[in-house]
Amino acid sequence: MTETDGTDAAARHYDVVVVGGGPAGCSAGVFTARYGLDTVVFDRGNSSLARCAYLQNYLGFPGGIDIETFLELARDHADAAGCEVVGDMVESVEREGEGEDSFRIETQDGDSVTADRVIAATRYGGEYLRPLDGDEMFETHEHDGEEHEHFDPEYADDDGRTPVDGLYVASPSGPRDVQAIVAAGQGAHVARTLLAEWRRADGLPEGVLANHYDWLRPDSEFEGAWGERARWREWFDEHADDADVDDERLSTLRERAVDRAFETHRSDKEIQRLTEEGHRRLAEHLDPGSLVEAVGSDAVLDAIDDDRISDYLEAEPGKRTP
Repeated sequence: MTETDGTDAAARHYDVVVVGGGPAGCSAGVFTARYGLDTVVFDRGNSSLARCAYLQNYLGFPGGIDIETFLELARDHADAAGCEVVGDMVESVEREGEGEDSFRIETQDGDSVTADRVIAATRYGGEYLRPLDGDEMFETHEHDGEEHEHFDPEYADDDGRTPVDGLYVASPSGPRDVQAIVAAGQGAHVARTLLAEWRRADGLPEGVLANHYDWLRPDSEFEGAWGERARWREWFDEHADDADVDDERLSTLRERAVDRAFETHRSDKEIQRLTEEGHRRLAEHLDPGSLVEAVGSDAVLDAIDDDRISDYLEAEPGKRTP
């Protein structure tokens, strides 16, 4: 994973700044970066998930996974998706200037960046957001005779929108924060909310066309008429009745949408390449020695499909050839 210390991000402008590198923040960053938005994730390296002894209920890990490896995978995924991951803590988010739409983000290390959108994804609180809306963001509780102030988990709606244009909150978010897998889903959901509003600002009408679906399509999805651009143009027009743009702009949006549809196409050969690459990236986070010790060398060999690798491992050390 490529992680900077904050220096590289200084004085830069981003489409999206994500504050927090835990499950919610990394998940949000994956979606915005994969869409093509210039995204930075500020990660102070101390996710609240670190308080968990061992993660056993995250789908896809039947034997569970240790927290360190899980967070490394999450941050590596954000990096692979195109995020810049910066090891620094955000101290404040405020408007760039009077009447400005963009934000200025100041970090603990003294760096400063600007952004069009901000996604807050830190369970440790939202004090850094106070310059944007003051006390409206916070609520006060009394405990043992003392008053305690906390970021209001209801400040944002269920989709992460807030009264501050361009600010979204994935965390703190009340009950959607309490389990890693739910927090990751909330991060993705809030990112999709941001993308839908980004696309509406670009001219796409609310609904099917503004909503972004991040998925890849196999050959079967492009069979028959769906293999022709004309059919995708028809599909676009079926949902574009409410588009509030002139014909020229609508034509541009239509062709861009068709381009995006065809960019999601993956052939069987490409799927095989992606599968191999995915396995390789996952294996980079595993300790080979621990794996062999845990399941036994015979089980490892049985799980290997490539005969050349099996032959290599079974051969005497002095007779192994690459």
